[in-house]
Amino acid sequence: MRHIDVNDLFELKGQTLGVSDWFTVDQERINRFAEATGDHQWIHVDVERARNEMPGGSTIAHGYLTLSLLPQLSKQIYQVQNIKAALNYGLNKLRFTNPVPAGSRVRLRVRVKDVNKRDDGRIQLINEAEIVIDGQDRPACIAETVTLYLP
Repeated sequence: MRHIDVNDLFELKGQTLGVSDWFTVDQERINRFAEATGDHQWIHVDVERARNEMPGGSTIAHGYLTLSLLPQLSKQIYQVQNIKAALNYGLNKLRFTNPVPAGSRVRLRVRVKDVNKRDDGRIQLINEAEIVIDGQDRPACIAETVTLYLP
């Protein structure tokens, strides 16, 4: 993991911060996400039907489940230090470009797109986050995340 002083973020614009370890998205996690969100669409939770009707013969992870892995996987890549708090400010862009079949391994790649100091003293970090699937050419998810740091 990379430890970054909040004031050093400005020097990292355009740089890749790193890549996380592989993480397996198994059916149990998909089922728990379905329970948490109420999204029980069969393509996610009906293993037998998916075996017969889905391309690839497998259920797939919810797109928002894939997105929800960002905080967990980001912690493996970097940590910003000398801050009071970090606030998830949202997303500028989000695309789910490839489904994640149950049992797939995914990992996160993070690149700093922009860093700004706001008038209120907060530092705004915009990252390009890409979740890739082991053995696939197209990423599962591409997101432009925005985080506010309170120094």
